[in-house]
Amino acid sequence: MLGPIAWRTPPISYGPWERVTSLLTEGLVRRGLDVTLFATGDSITGAELDAVAPHGYAEDPTMDGRVWEALHVAHALERAGEYDLVHNQLDWLPLAFTAQWRTPMVTTVHGFSGPAILPAYLASASAFVSISDADRSPSLEYLATIHHGIDPAELPYVAEPDDYLVSFGRIHPDKGTAAAIEIARRAGRRLVICGLVQDADYFHAEVEPHIDGEGVVFLGAVGAEERARVLGHAVALLHPIDFDEPFGLAVVESMMCGTPALAFRRGSMAAVIDEGVTGSTVASIDEAISALPAVVALNRRRVHDRAVARFGVERMVDQYLSVYETVLAR
Repeated sequence: MLGPIAWRTPPISYGPWERVTSLLTEGLVRRGLDVTLFATGDSITGAELDAVAPHGYAEDPTMDGRVWEALHVAHALERAGEYDLVHNQLDWLPLAFTAQWRTPMVTTVHGFSGPAILPAYLASASAFVSISDADRSPSLEYLATIHHGIDPAELPYVAEPDDYLVSFGRIHPDKGTAAAIEIARRAGRRLVICGLVQDADYFHAEVEPHIDGEGVVFLGAVGAEERARVLGHAVALLHPIDFDEPFGLAVVESMMCGTPALAFRRGSMAAVIDEGVTGSTVASIDEAISALPAVVALNRRRVHDRAVARFGVERMVDQYLSVYETVLAR
């Protein structure tokens, strides 16, 4: 398992690619597979851990991510012949060395960082898995679409929530944090914001002036235990995105707790949210305010049960095992 190294696997707070890599790796280990996880040296896993980077480069300004990712990939490439299959969770860089990989490869496309990286995908012999049908490039052929899986034990069901809304994700215009603030304000609801500040200018101009510790609370990037508490005790998650969301891990994590989601109808949202069951998708702030009362009133047990059925981690493991079998049979 060739994991990302921006953060630890699993991450302490932010790190969606690392979180999914961990969930899949541990699921494969539970099934009895012999797995080596290539990740940061401080990662925690039941698999064999092999590391070049001592810790995530995103948390250490002295580390150049380009250099450490190159060293990371080179080390995995050196050992690739020891394995039946390599599962690449690291975006485009391993694909640039497709002629040197002598082991079949599966690549999970977590979301393109930009169209300029497409040549690396087109030149690769890897099999590709998309995380949603909405995030597929017309230039690529995919072996499967596999939605991310979540461990229900990490996000327990909460039957009786508090009275606040939650916005959960990196603080960036793409994620619509400022729009969430406006929706909550106009709806007369408290808002709790959790996330890594990825765009400092946006945060200082559009988000920070509204933070008062009462109507709008900012908790920053939170760890696993706090994530479960904040998501589980919200009446609804606001996800008013301003980009085509590849998947939306926080949306599924929220639903796993029984908390319904209200999102803008972009990217994967219409496929991830079951309309009127686990939440609703809308096209504007005005529509969000109108839809919010019905979303808050949804049956939380039904939200949780549907999330477990559609996004449980064991389903993800099953689907990836099927992909591995197909690739190896070739």
